[in-house]
Parts: sequence; C-alpha cells; structure tokens
Amino acid sequence: MRSALMYPESIAVIGASRTPGKVGYAIVANLKESGFEGPIVPVNPAADTVLDLPCYPDLATYGKPIAMAVVAVPTQHVQGAVESAIDAGAKAIIAITAGFKEVGAEGAQLEHELEQLCTSRGVQLLGPNCLGLINTDHAMNASFAKHTPRPGNISVISQSGALCTAILDWAEARHLGLAKLISIGNKAQLDETDFLSALAKDEQTSVIVGYLESIASGDDFIRAAQQATQHKPVIVFKAGTTDAGVKAASSHTGSLAGADIAYGAAFARSGVIRADTFEAMFDYATAFAMQPLPKGMRVAIITNAGGPGIMAADAVEDSGMKVEPLAYTAEALREHLPAAASVGNPIDVLGDADPQRYVMAVNAAQDDPDVDGIVVILTPQAMTNPAETARAIAGCNRGEKPILASFMGGADVMPGRAELVAANLPDYPSPERAVAALRAMVDYNAWLQRPPRVITRFKVNRRRVQRILQRHLRTGQYQVGEAHAKDILRAYGFDVPPGQLAMHADDAIEVAERIGYPVAMKIASPDIVHKSDMGGVRLDLGSGSDVRDAYDLMMMRVRQREPNARIEGVYVESMVGRGRETIVGMTRDPQFGPMLMFGLGGIFVEVMKDVTFHIAPITQDDALQMLRSTKSYELLRGVRGEARVDINAIATALQRISQLVTDFPQIKEMDINPFIVGRVGSGSLAADARITLQEPGANA
Repeated sequence: MRSALMYPESIAVIGASRTPGKVGYAIVANLKESGFEGPIVPVNPAADTVLDLPCYPDLATYGKPIAMAVVAVPTQHVQGAVESAIDAGAKAIIAITAGFKEVGAEGAQLEHELEQLCTSRGVQLLGPNCLGLINTDHAMNASFAKHTPRPGNISVISQSGALCTAILDWAEARHLGLAKLISIGNKAQLDETDFLSALAKDEQTSVIVGYLESIASGDDFIRAAQQATQHKPVIVFKAGTTDAGVKAASSHTGSLAGADIAYGAAFARSGVIRADTFEAMFDYATAFAMQPLPKGMRVAIITNAGGPGIMAADAVEDSGMKVEPLAYTAEALREHLPAAASVGNPIDVLGDADPQRYVMAVNAAQDDPDVDGIVVILTPQAMTNPAETARAIAGCNRGEKPILASFMGGADVMPGRAELVAANLPDYPSPERAVAALRAMVDYNAWLQRPPRVITRFKVNRRRVQRILQRHLRTGQYQVGEAHAKDILRAYGFDVPPGQLAMHADDAIEVAERIGYPVAMKIASPDIVHKSDMGGVRLDLGSGSDVRDAYDLMMMRVRQREPNARIEGVYVESMVGRGRETIVGMTRDPQFGPMLMFGLGGIFVEVMKDVTFHIAPITQDDALQMLRSTKSYELLRGVRGEARVDINAIATALQRISQLVTDFPQIKEMDINPFIVGRVGSGSLAADARITLQEPGANA
C-alpha cells in the first residue's frame, strides 16, 4: 500500500493561498501541522511565501520532481494544473475542486477528460470534489479538514467530505485515533473498491469504516469486501436507502425488491457489517477496534440499577443473543455481595456499589465458561464514583472476552467515560447501543467461522432452455408464458403438474381428459402478466362441459378487459394437491446481478412483505439462511399442530433457480408463485411460473 497517494515523498499544493479560511491555505497548514516530513511545495503565481514556505508560480519554476499534487484551483484550471503536476513527475493527484459531474453534463465531460488524462499517464486520481486524504502513519494531512486525528487503527472511506469532518470531530471528542481517512468524492478513477482492497492489506488498519451513497461496480465490490472481511471487520453506513428512481418491475419478485434490499443482500453476501445510522457505524467500529471478538452469544449483564439491567436484558434477547442463568458466577458472588444484591443475570451490584463490587462481578463473569461477552452498566447515584469504577473495571480487564460499558447519564459520568476510553474500553450512552455493538461482533465472528462455500451444480437440460430463450428473443417476446416457463423449470429439475397448451375449447377438453380431472385452466398471452386480475384463471374444473364453459367465459372476459392482447390459447393442467404455498423467484439488480427471493404466499408477501433476498450463486447454507431470516419461518417448521414442511425442498429449489439465472443472464426476472411444498418427503410443485427476459440493449 506504499503508493505515491498514501505515502508520497513530496507534495505540491497547486492553488495554495496566504489567506486563512481559503481551502489552499488550510491544506498547506494541515500538511505542516501534521508533521509531514517531505518537501511541501506551495504553487501560486501571486504569492512569494505561504505559511513561511517558499511559494512558486508554477512547478516548472520549482524545478524538482514531486510525488503527489493536491489541486485546489477553479474548475476550468484543474486540467492544466494536473498536466503540469504529471509533467513534474507526480504519480498521484488529489483533486479537491468541485464543479464536475455533480453539477451536470458539462462538468461530467470535464471529469471524464481529467480521468482519461490521469489513467493514460499511469497516475492515481482521488476525487474530484473531495476533502482530501489523511494518513497518520505517514504524518500526512493532505486535506482541508479542521482536525488532524491522533494515530489509531480505524480507517475511513467516505463518499461525503462533510461526513469526513463529522467523523474527525467525533473521533476528537472521544480521544479516538484513526489510521487513514479517505474522501473519495466523485470517484472519477479510484473508488470504494480500490481503497477497500488497499486497506485490507494495510498493517495499520484493523477496522474499516465506510460511508457510501453508491457503489461503482457491484461484482468488484463484493469480491473486494469478501477478501477484506476475511482479515478485518468492514462496517458500512449506506445512505440513499429509498426506492426512489428504481424502475418498476413486472414480476412479483421485482416489485418487492429495491435499491436498499440489493445493497443489504450484497453486504450479507460479502460479510460487511451494515450500520443503520451514523451513531451505529462508530458504535460498532469502537467495539471492534478496542475489544476481542466474542466466541458465542451468551451475555453477562452487570448493573448497579434494576431498570437499566432489564433494558439490557430485553435488548440482548431481542437481538437474538442469550441472557442465561450463570451458575458459576452466582456461586462466586453469593458470599461477597450484599444479601439484597442479585447474583442472577443481570447481576445487580446495587446502587451503593463501590468499585470493588464491580471488579468482583467482572472477574466472576470473565471466569465463567458460560459467558461470551460482558455488558457493564453504571448509573450515577449518590454513592457512585464513576472515574474510580471505570479505572477498576479497566484494571481487571484481561482482554479475553469483550467488555462493553454503558455509563448512563451526563456530566456526572463524564470522568468515568474518559477513563474508559483511555483504557480502550468502549462506552455507550445506553445499554441498547452497547448490546447492538456486541451483536455486530457476534455476527462478524459467525461470518469468520462459516463453512467454506460449496455451490451445488445440478444435472440439467441446458440446451432445452437455450432453445426456448433464443426463440423468444429472436421474435421479440420478452415475457415467457407459463407453458414455456414450465418447460424451462422442467429442464432444471423442478416438478411441474402435467399440463399442455390448448388452442381451442375442444383441444382444452382433450388435454383435460388425458391428464385427468379436476383441472386448472389459465389464459396464455404474452401481453397479460397478472392473469387472475383479467379473469384468466379457472380452477377445479371437473368435466368437459365445465372446461368448455370456462373457456368461453374466459375468452369473453379477457377480450373485454384486454381487447388488444395477443391470445395464444389456454394452459390446461392438473389441479395440485394441498401444501404450503410459497413464492420463490429472482430479479436481476443492475449492479449486483441476480437476487434470489423467498417468501410465504398470501398475506405474508402481499401485506407483510415478509420476504428475503440473497445474491446468486447460493449454497445450501445460504438457502437455509434465507428461510430462517423470514418472520414466518416458524410456520415452515410446524407450529400449533401443523405439519413441518419440506424445508430442504425449498432450499433446493432456490439453488436450482440460482443455477438457472446464473447460466442464463438473459433472464431478468422470474417468479414461481405459488411454489407448493408438502410435508417432509412429499415433494414440491411449481404451480405457476412467469419469466421476463432482458431486452437487448436495455439496462438490467
């Protein structure tokens, strides 16, 4: 990672200023004050010196090679300034100046030309429209931020310069150090993926934090994140989580997906820890930077007040972690705590607790083999000494299990908080935030312990699918009707009810008699997506006369409601048996590719939106995790006397869809709805299916 951008030997500041408050002044001042040891070369034709440094009208006058240039000149002069820096030997450019693609088409063209110039000359470009870069390991603050952080082990990648300044202020207030802070701005050349890969190898960085508004390349990001999370936690706060601007989808699966769901699926796939708020981002980062990972989910809670202990216990249980009785700890504490104290879990050391009571409780919890993590709560009562208690807790911390503190209150507990930070013990204003940080650590440890990914490849008839898709694309039919969609599913190993396309009523009767009554009949039209809404579905037809009457009525209703629809006939198939109705499907995200979806049918999808997504390809474990992550999972397992359904059949179906949509990128969206699953061993059926193909030349 010792690139000219991160570790330059000399830095030119093109657009340096003598005027305090100007960006060019702040950059030179920060470079000096941060202790940068190499030459600092201010460039400004209107100044002889800047902050007591010789200032040059241009780099040609300076006459020596430079390693990096920080450019802070008006937009129209940036290109010329960068050319002069490259001519002077610069291998890295930080373009601070705004006014590029964020302001419109003209600015976008200027940005493209700037990127092309740097790329063609083999020069790294950070920005434009960025705050700059800080590397405490190199004593370099090449930014116009107000603060230079102290050295630490957290590195930050931010798409927002303003968030960078907030992060620096946050770190300063908590006496927390940073390793690197990188403002990527418009990311004309270098983006989050480049820096994620670099920081994964950086010895000074043990935790990577990111604020992102977009991701340039989904596939590249997932690959880089998977590599990084093998070695250190990556925490991302993703802004822009609404569906505004997302193109409406034709399939049920597509309509349930959105930009934020795609990012969530990508983070889950790559092991990235997602923070839902700015506070959570640094709550998590602080815990990871200061404490060891928990080996499990069993939490000991130590408190001097009953209410906050209950709050913590609720938060632990709500998060999926465990608050269990601690026999070892109770035995160790029973003789040493007052009779009124509680030696259960939470452990209540009472409101008059002195530091020694906390030490006894913390030591007992650290000794207890049934404890994986410890949350210590203190409320400021008349007898409480927060500073001494914090020092005592820090003194008995062995660094074997994570200890997270919540010193609740304001001015009275501030001395204690300062002691905790000085001792590398994370402190949170509420028990809930401490518990959330501990849960993030549990999740990351589970990610590290996960089994190797093994993608199952099923034996399928790929050639059959290829012929069907080619025929549809050749004739401009991008909606694959039920008959052909089920042919595709059969080719990929799905069980599909017997059925056939019929062109006339007599044909429909012949098919029905061949496959056996009762039958279902559905309109076949590439122009009708939601058949039921158009009167295009009839069920439980038990005779030839029923089929004829249903056919005539269906045609009449469909032609009334969709007079221009192309009608290919009707699809007649056997009625399916009873079972649990689910929906499985896929929608192709423009950045992250195929996203698989699972949910229960009926109100669980329509009303509760209880669905889960995962990026293909998936493993058996991924598929089972998709099922477990739904609120309705217990219904699949069997509750209140209902039979357990064949969960493995659903997991296998998701893997087969994963293989299908990975094999055929032409498939844009698909639904199997309902996908009916019976009891264990009774199999499953794809009762209805719809596939949408990607139009050539269209965005995914």
